[in-house]
Amino acid sequence: MVKVITYGTFDLFHYGHRRLLERAKALGDYLIVGVTAEDYDKSRGKINVRQSLMERIEAVRESGIADEIIVEEYEGQKIDDIRRYDIDIFTVGTDWVGKFDYLREYCQVIYLDRTEGVSSTEIRSEKRRLKLGFIGESAVVKKFIRESRLVNGIETAGIRSNAVGRFDEEILKTEDYGELLECVDAVYIASLPQMHYAQIRQALKMGKHVLCESPVATKAEECMELFRLAEENGCVLMDSIKTAYSTAYARLLLLAKGGKIGTVYSVDATCTSLQAATEDSWNSICGWGPTALLPVFNLLGTDYCSKSIISHLKSEGYDQFTKINFTYEHAVATVKVGKGVKSEGELIVSGTEGYIYVPAPWWKTDYFEIRYEDPARNQRYFYQLDGEGIRYELVAFCKAIETGKNGSYINKGISEAICGVVEDFYRKADFLEI
Repeated sequence: MVKVITYGTFDLFHYGHRRLLERAKALGDYLIVGVTAEDYDKSRGKINVRQSLMERIEAVRESGIADEIIVEEYEGQKIDDIRRYDIDIFTVGTDWVGKFDYLREYCQVIYLDRTEGVSSTEIRSEKRRLKLGFIGESAVVKKFIRESRLVNGIETAGIRSNAVGRFDEEILKTEDYGELLECVDAVYIASLPQMHYAQIRQALKMGKHVLCESPVATKAEECMELFRLAEENGCVLMDSIKTAYSTAYARLLLLAKGGKIGTVYSVDATCTSLQAATEDSWNSICGWGPTALLPVFNLLGTDYCSKSIISHLKSEGYDQFTKINFTYEHAVATVKVGKGVKSEGELIVSGTEGYIYVPAPWWKTDYFEIRYEDPARNQRYFYQLDGEGIRYELVAFCKAIETGKNGSYINKGISEAICGVVEDFYRKADFLEI
């Protein structure tokens, strides 16, 4: 019996996929189809996949062509599979010509012509065309504009900024927020936090979807109001914290919650930068606070027993450094944030059997370690992070709009809790100034 194997994402299964599988099956007697997992696709830079792994596997199964379906999860798996399944022929489309010649050492390699005029990329682009506007003056806006151009179906429609001269993009540039809203389907907001509530509210009332840098508001009640308004108007409102969309960070949470280090008793997160205070800059609690609070609320929840905020104020409302201590029923957490004060930006999650260590800058999570009393048991994890997680976040935003389901990796309970901490800072509740 001649065994054939092929691999693919098979997103939005179409006629071209079917023809490829039919021709692959014709090469032998038994066809094995490897469907790539989401995490492996991300590591290869394929971040625009629209369907889940199970949906894609089911589409291949329903074709009736594959004799066996497996999941491709890691680099180098093709050699392992060829050996494991005693494969005679490896085949893929001609768009990969030469890429897999190294497999000739293990089996015959055949490149099949692609079906002209059909591609998942084109189907995705046609299905989703989102005109996205950008609001703000900071460098992160430029990053989002750059990354948005790598996501199929997003059109960068315009920028609203008080400093339009900073942007050399050949798109609409205006200081009039209303003008921008008129020509977009959705907006990404990175203006000063004190402006978020009013800007989000205006956009939602006009039926525009919103992705906003955290915090979405400086008061918990305002945050809850915005999420209610989004639901009433059939809009997507997503809290933008890039770290949440990192594959490594998601894996870290699963391992911690799955008991890999026993019961979690402590979370310590530090985010700092040496950045001078200016009139239009974000302070420490807003600039770094949401990111540092994310693992605390993800791992320990938002129902803490007490908290204390300790800040050094450089000027009214501008904290150069803030430390927040949380007490839970069976755990504690510490968050340290600073702009103008520098510390080691690491994340440590302590458990009864070991601890998770993420080195600086932990918020750009691509690597972490699980450490035990016995160093021989230590484990290291690495996952590629492209675009600081921005493009993954934009893909999730687009998918949420298309499906009508909230695709945020940050639930609104956490968004509200973050806004609540920011509110307590400004009204100086549970607060000590040093």
